[in-house]
Amino acid sequence: MTDPERRLTEGETGRQTKGRPFDRSRGEAILEAALEVLSESGYDRMTMDMVAARARAGKGALYRRWPSKAELVVDALAFQHPTLPDPDTGSLLGDLEGLLSCKEPSDGDFFKTSIVAGLATACSRDPELAGAFREWFLETGYGVLRLILERAMDRGEIPKERDLELIIEIVPALFVSRLLTSGKPPDLAFARRIVDEVIYPLATAPVPVRPVAKGPLEQVPLAGPPE
Repeated sequence: MTDPERRLTEGETGRQTKGRPFDRSRGEAILEAALEVLSESGYDRMTMDMVAARARAGKGALYRRWPSKAELVVDALAFQHPTLPDPDTGSLLGDLEGLLSCKEPSDGDFFKTSIVAGLATACSRDPELAGAFREWFLETGYGVLRLILERAMDRGEIPKERDLELIIEIVPALFVSRLLTSGKPPDLAFARRIVDEVIYPLATAPVPVRPVAKGPLEQVPLAGPPE
C-alpha cells in the first residue's frame, strides 16, 4: 500500500483515536485541494491552512495524516499518478514499450503546469521536500525502471559493467529539463524519443574501456648548443 493510500485508510483501520472516523472521500478532496493550491500559489507560499480552507476540512484532519507540507504535496502527486505497471515481456525494448503504454498525461496533469518547475527549485532549498521526492521516485518510477534494467542485464541484453543508476537518473533529468528550458510538457512522443534514442542505445551499447592511467611523462632534456 502506498503512503497516500495508507493515510487515506488510517481511519478505517482504527488508527484514528479521536473524533469521527476519517472519510476517505474527504481525504481525496484534501489531496486534490493541495494540487490546486500548489498550482496557484507555488510551494513556498502554499500553507496547510490554505489547503484546509480549499478542501473545507479541519486542519486537524490534515496534520493527523500529513505532519508536514512536504509529505502532503508528495502524497498528492503520488495519488494523482499511481504506481507504474511492471511489464515483463522478455525483452528490454518490449518492457520499455510497456511503460509507454501507460495513459498519456491529461490536461490537468502536474507535468503540464508550473508545479514541477516550482518544486524543482523548492527541492534545492527544502531538504525535507527533496527527501520525500526521492523516496517517492524510488518506490515508483525508479523502482520499476531498475527492475526492467536488472532483468535485461540478467538476460545478457545489457553489459554487466553498465552503470544502471546513471540511466535511471537520466530519465527524470531529461523530463524536468524539457519543462524548464522549453516550457513544453514531456508528453508521450517525448518519452518515446527518450526510450529510442537514449535509454535503449545507452543501456545496450558496449561499455567503453578506458586506458590505464599512466604517470606524467618524463621530461626529455633539451638539446644543448651544437659543439
